[in-house]
Amino acid sequence: MAKNKFHDGPGPSQRQLRVGELIRRTLSDVLMRGDIHDPDLNRLSVTVGVVRTSPDLKVATAYVLPLGGKGQDEIVGLLARNKSELRRIIGKKLELKYAPDLRFRLDETFDQMDETRRLFSQEDVRRDLDE
Repeated sequence: MAKNKFHDGPGPSQRQLRVGELIRRTLSDVLMRGDIHDPDLNRLSVTVGVVRTSPDLKVATAYVLPLGGKGQDEIVGLLARNKSELRRIIGKKLELKYAPDLRFRLDETFDQMDETRRLFSQEDVRRDLDE
């Protein structure tokens, strides 16, 4: 694959970050308003934590979590089942040249933060940090 001549850094480019955030906001709004014609999906409140895009902006991976953590098993499947409708809505609202292929993953950031807090609360870890 050809290198991006404007961005050679290890992380995502500004364009990837900007488009990812626009997709995240749009996806959140669509899911909050219940614009999808799927009653199973509309009954759940979904948090869209972050959307990461590929360098060519053709693939967008949304990291999602149902509000309250209930329904984690089904949320990714429900979103994947409705991804063509979501893709059409996002492409129309953002007026992108190409609407990206949407992929959904469970956002495990909150679980990782809880584990980190648990580790820092252990007596031997606190003792090591204080020294």
